[in-house]
Amino acid sequence: MSKVRTRFAPSPTGRMHVGNLRTALYAYLIAKHEDGDFLLRIEDTDQERYMEGAVDIIYRTMEKTGLIHDEGPDKDGGCGPYVQSERNASGIYLKYAKQLVEQGDAYYCFCDKERLDSLKTSVSENGTEIVVYDKHCLSLSKEEVEANLAAGKPWVIRINMPTEGTTTFHDEIYGDIEVPNAELDDMILIKSDGYPTYNFANVIDDHLMGITHVVRGNEYLSSAPKYNRLYEAFGWDIPVYVHCPLITDENHKKLSKRSGHSSYEDLIDQGFVSEAVVNFVALLGWSPTDNQEIFSLEELVKAFDYHHISKSPAVFDPVKLRWMNGEYLKAMDFDKFYEMAHPYIQKVITKDYDLKKIAALIKSRIEIFPDIEEQIDFFEEVPEYDTSMYCHKKMKSNEETSLEVLKEVSSLLAAQEDFSNDALFELLKGYAGEKGVKIGYVMWPIRTAVSGKQSTPGGATELMEVLGKEESLNRIQKGIEKLEAR
Repeated sequence: MSKVRTRFAPSPTGRMHVGNLRTALYAYLIAKHEDGDFLLRIEDTDQERYMEGAVDIIYRTMEKTGLIHDEGPDKDGGCGPYVQSERNASGIYLKYAKQLVEQGDAYYCFCDKERLDSLKTSVSENGTEIVVYDKHCLSLSKEEVEANLAAGKPWVIRINMPTEGTTTFHDEIYGDIEVPNAELDDMILIKSDGYPTYNFANVIDDHLMGITHVVRGNEYLSSAPKYNRLYEAFGWDIPVYVHCPLITDENHKKLSKRSGHSSYEDLIDQGFVSEAVVNFVALLGWSPTDNQEIFSLEELVKAFDYHHISKSPAVFDPVKLRWMNGEYLKAMDFDKFYEMAHPYIQKVITKDYDLKKIAALIKSRIEIFPDIEEQIDFFEEVPEYDTSMYCHKKMKSNEETSLEVLKEVSSLLAAQEDFSNDALFELLKGYAGEKGVKIGYVMWPIRTAVSGKQSTPGGATELMEVLGKEESLNRIQKGIEKLEAR
C-alpha cells in the first residue's frame, strides 16, 4: 500500500471554524497514525470571499494546536506550489479542463445569468430543491465554440455528467451510497474569471499531490459522485473518502457564529487552552475503544482509528468543554498557569498582594480563565453580605458563636508575628482545642469575615496569609461590628 498522505485545504475567509479544525485534526491523526504525510494547501480560488490576514490565522492556529504539516506553502515537498491561486497562474487547471473538453467529458458554456436564472428547479429523491443545468451548450459545434471564444464571449467549462442510471461511491464512514445521475449537475470546472471551482481544483490537486485519504465534512457527501466522475474521466485512482458528521449546538442546530464558540479563536478568547480545545474537538464524532476522555495530541495519534468516527451528528457541549479545560488547568505546570492567569488576576487585583499565592489558590478551582475574577474579587474589597452567612449547621455556627470566636481570635491574631498559612493554622487549631470544638467551628466565621463569600479559593488561614496581618485584622473587626449591629 502506498504511503498515507492527507491534506488540510482551508479557504482563507476568516477565523478557523470548529468544523474546519476537526477536519484538520482528523486528517493529521490519520496521517500520523500510519507514519504518513500531512499537507497544508491554501484554497484561495474564491476571490470574493478572500479575507486579508486569514492565511496568517490558518498558520497561527495550526502552530498553536500542534498540527504541524510536512508539506505546504512554506515547506515544499516537491508538489508545490501549495496555494491554488499560484497553481492557477501556471495554467494547470485550465490545461486539465481543456483535456476533458477534448475527450468529450466537458464542454464550453456561454449561457448568461438571465438564462441560467430561468432554468426550472427540480426536486431530488430526498425532497431538496436542486437546479440542474439543461446541457444547452453541449450541442454547440466546434466551429460555434471557436467563434464565441474569438468574439470574447464570456464562458465557463462544465463537466458532462450522465443523465440516466446511477452512480455509486464508497465512504469509509457512510458505506456505499448510490445517487441518481439525473441529480448530478453539469458542474462548472473553470469559472468566468478564469479560476477553477473548489470542486475541480480539489480533484486535480489531490491527485497531483498524491493524497490517499480525503477528510471533509459530510456536507460534501453529495459532491463525491461528481469527484468520482472526474477521477474516472482522467483514469486516476479514487482516494479513500472519510466524511465527518455534522457538528451541532446543544439544540441540535448547526453550529453558527452566533453561538459564540464556532471558531478556534473564539474559544481561546473565552479563556480555553489550546490543548483542551484539540482534545474536545477530537471527540466531536470520534470515540476511543475505552472510556478515556483526556488525551494529549501524541496519545490521540496512537489511539485514533477513523473507522470509529460516527455517522450521527456530534453535539458541541460547552459544559463538557469547560470541565475538560478545568482538568487541563489542574494538570498544568504552575509557572505556565501563572503566566496565562496573570493578566486575569492583575485585571482584578490592584493591591500589593502576592499574585503567585493567589494563582496557587485558584488553579484547581477554575474551569476557564475568566472564572478568576469571580473567584478573587473579594481580595480587593469585601462585598456586602448578610450576617446570616455566619450560620452553618454543619459547623454548628451562628451569629452569636461567630461573634464570640471573632472577638477571641482577633486578640490572638494581633499578637501573632508569623502570618504564614501553616503558623496561622497551628494557632487556630490550638485555640479550637482549648475550646473543645472542631477546627471548622473556628475557621468558618473567620473565612466569612475576611471574604464575605460562601465559597472561596482556599481556607481562612490561606486567605489571611495573602491578605496579610493588617488587612486580615481590619476585616475581622468589620465582621465583629457587623455582627454587633445586626
